[in-house]
Amino acid sequence: MGDRLYNGAEAAALATNWRRMLSADSARVTRSAICNWVTRGHLKVSGLDERERPLYALPDIAAAEKATRPRALRLVGIGAP
Repeated sequence: MGDRLYNGAEAAALATNWRRMLSADSARVTRSAICNWVTRGHLKVSGLDERERPLYALPDIAAAEKATRPRALRLVGIGAP
């Protein structure tokens, strides 16, 4: 995995790919969702880029996606009510 860090757009794209595997392409993760994950304590900032924007580590993105998955899938009509 290495030490690569991902910006908000990259983190959203990764989480969207993971989530769409489980939701028949119906669940999407936005950059706004990434910011919400940080605010709600699901995702921690691992660094800053040259413009002082937050960067995230891959294991942290995966853990946040997993933690928020049940509610997101319910919202698109997949999973228990």
